[in-house]
Amino acid sequence: MRQNPSFAMTDVTELRRVIDENPWVTIVSGADEGLVASHYAVLLDEERDDLTIVGHVGRPDDIVHGLGERELLVVVQGPHGYVSPSWYGDVPAVPTWNFVSVHLAGVPEILPPDENLRVLERLVDRFESGLPEPRGMWAPPNDDDFVQRLERGTVGFRLTPTRVNAKRKLSQNRPDAVVDTIITEVEASASPYADPRLGAEMRRAHAAMRAAREGRS
Repeated sequence: MRQNPSFAMTDVTELRRVIDENPWVTIVSGADEGLVASHYAVLLDEERDDLTIVGHVGRPDDIVHGLGERELLVVVQGPHGYVSPSWYGDVPAVPTWNFVSVHLAGVPEILPPDENLRVLERLVDRFESGLPEPRGMWAPPNDDDFVQRLERGTVGFRLTPTRVNAKRKLSQNRPDAVVDTIITEVEASASPYADPRLGAEMRRAHAAMRAAREGRS
């Protein structure tokens, strides 16, 4: 991912937030036959305060990716959306795309079965928790044999990234008035490009920028 210092994300707390709020990731590796990609949900390692993530792949994706033997790239895609040049006002402009993305690269550690089970349980609990009647991994009609077979069909991993490349391109190079207009447009429910999550990311980024400017003045 091409980096621009104006758009770079380096704050670990903010990076953890983006990862936590966007757990469906793309896993990319260079296999013998070429590049391969898979898609899975991941979680931040609850025992760490860095960017370590835990997750799993279904067999035989572990073999396809050479899991534990070579470097993986994990792409975390945050909110993103189209920005029309008309939102800049009566000035020369072209369309663009605002986005937030975090790339984590490193060689993952393979989890033993008992730890993989705990991660699988955390994943289920994380996403079931939003339902009115959450159903945990061990809840009936699932039984112990079923859960153990589930675990054997997966390979858990922990990835502590050795390279991190993160970017939020959210119109930081535009005047405040233009940014406010873009936020209004991306939050407008009537717009085909409306995305309140992208608007919230823009508000967050620009509030921090304005606070930094005021602190310097």
